[in-house]
Amino acid sequence: MTVAIATCRGENVDVDSPVLLAALERAGVPAALCVWDDESVDWESFDLVVLRSTWDYARQRERFLTWARQRANLLNPYDVVAYSSDKHYLADLQAKGIATVPSVFCEVGDTPVFPSGDFVVKPAVGAGSIDAERYRRGDVERATAHVARLHAAGRSVLIQPYVVTVDYFGEHAVIFIDGKYSHAMNKGAMLNTPADDRDALFRREQMSRDIDEPEALEVAERILADFGDLLYARVDFVAAPSGWLVMELELVEPSLFLTFEPTAADRLAAAIRRRLA
Repeated sequence: MTVAIATCRGENVDVDSPVLLAALERAGVPAALCVWDDESVDWESFDLVVLRSTWDYARQRERFLTWARQRANLLNPYDVVAYSSDKHYLADLQAKGIATVPSVFCEVGDTPVFPSGDFVVKPAVGAGSIDAERYRRGDVERATAHVARLHAAGRSVLIQPYVVTVDYFGEHAVIFIDGKYSHAMNKGAMLNTPADDRDALFRREQMSRDIDEPEALEVAERILADFGDLLYARVDFVAAPSGWLVMELELVEPSLFLTFEPTAADRLAAAIRRRLA
């Protein structure tokens, strides 16, 4: 039984891909790395399609969702992909009483309202720090132009206060494999340097293992309990005086940082193999 690991176009897109493929080989699972929008791929020939590094979907989400809907055996499943690929889920989490980074959505045609301090403008559908920018207090003219550019492309906008603790402590990413906590990562601040100086997806040199944070883990487990049997998940937090705030819920194509945890790739491969049975 064969598995397609779905990725996007580019050279060496994801450092985890060869690690996962090697683990699947050890587990006796034939697998291939396939570009999700490559029309030459016979997706029906695979018994399972695992979404991994499909990081170019943000500007073509409807096309991506159409493709995902057509995959009979997709992990994570389509309904989860549709939900987690649009950051409007933050409003849903807020309504459920989950502490999140305060988030205001500015839909196409609406006039943006910015926080009084430093703030962030980003697309509601986005990957990494692409098309996201930090603005200083009162920098309304540039921020309004940014919103206008995103709106002109038909994209909803997310506006959040900039959480300054990110500059000092980074983000805390909690990673799950097969429904169980695997490991935590510290992700250095993304928006404290010009966009041209950033990696398109993340600044690899700013990734490191992090200590376990029981309070963040408890919140992550509470959120993920609503989603059933997930192959993988990542919940990103930032620290605030009031406690941990959810920044993102990554259930579509999160980096799992398999190279930082020696057993993670084999556990992910074993979970994939079980789902083939």
